[in-house]
Amino acid sequence: QEQLVESGGGSVQFGGSLRLSCAASRRLFRISDMGWYRQDPGKERELVASITASGSTKYADSVKGRFTISRDSAVNTLYLQMNSLKPEDTAVYYCYARRPPVNIEGHAVDFWGEGTLVTVSS
Repeated sequence: QEQLVESGGGSVQFGGSLRLSCAASRRLFRISDMGWYRQDPGKERELVASITASGSTKYADSVKGRFTISRDSAVNTLYLQMNSLKPEDTAVYYCYARRPPVNIEGHAVDFWGEGTLVTVSS
């Protein structure tokens, strides 16, 4: 059963914009931070952006000033607004949600979406 479903990927030209969405199932509870990873074949997986339950955000240096991560608790959805897109942004983008450990001896559990492809042409 899918618990995170991404959408919004596509093909855009240099300098264009896209907004990715990640709809989380109501079965996903006790989630702390959420975020987006991306990976292109032959490259290492990169953490693009993350956001905590309280709204604190972090961004990869490569996307600072261009991407904005946000979450809408009312509809349990995560977003990634991507502006000024560059060819190097081309990748499959994956949404994740983290469930923190119950206690100090425990481990976090991450949930992942299937990914959505973003292609930026020069």
